[in-house]
Amino acid sequence: MTTERCRLEHLARAPLPTRFGAFELHVYRFDDPQADPSLSDEHLALVMGDVRGQSAVAVRVHSECLTSEVFASLKCDCKGQLEHAQAEVARRGSGVILYLRQEGRGIGLANKIRAYALQAEGADTIEANQRLHLPIDARQYDVAAAILRDLEVKSVVLMTNNPAKVDALSALGIVVEDRIPMLVAANPFSQSYLEVKKKKMRHELPSGVFNQKPEPEPNDGSESPDPAAAH
Repeated sequence: MTTERCRLEHLARAPLPTRFGAFELHVYRFDDPQADPSLSDEHLALVMGDVRGQSAVAVRVHSECLTSEVFASLKCDCKGQLEHAQAEVARRGSGVILYLRQEGRGIGLANKIRAYALQAEGADTIEANQRLHLPIDARQYDVAAAILRDLEVKSVVLMTNNPAKVDALSALGIVVEDRIPMLVAANPFSQSYLEVKKKKMRHELPSGVFNQKPEPEPNDGSESPDPAAAH
């Protein structure tokens, strides 16, 4: 058994019905001594269809964003990207969404909120982290590679705007055949954040992202519309 597999433990699995379709939810524990101690070591894989032994599997490697995904914050595009990925997997009939517990690009929730406070004073997302003496991006993708290997995925089509994520997974031995953009229209609160991602973090965001109105989330009548879930 490899060192990687010794660090990865499959804890639970169960069917999960969603408004995008039926998935199977897997819970893993991954031992990463380099991770911020405030971060959970339990990570999730949302799987649709039979992906074992398959090539060109649609995969989203998504980092937790409590403020967007739970509280409908308009400061970022995280919730929109997550739901866009679920919809794309459902459209294809199979795929994997890895939900990594790397809040705030790996700096933890409290540090993320401290950075938000500095952003409210005029710092951008990178400057805020630097003023707090924190990494700009502390995320690691060893756990993503380990889970994909446990699921026996041969190669992936990665749903991301971030070339660094493609490079990181490739360096870990994951075959990335192609990339699918995850584009979420900017709103007045996320505009500057997305501009920083494009200009300073090399995210591939076309000008159209900044020139269109966010689409409202489809409402099935069971809950109020959520303007943060534009996709």
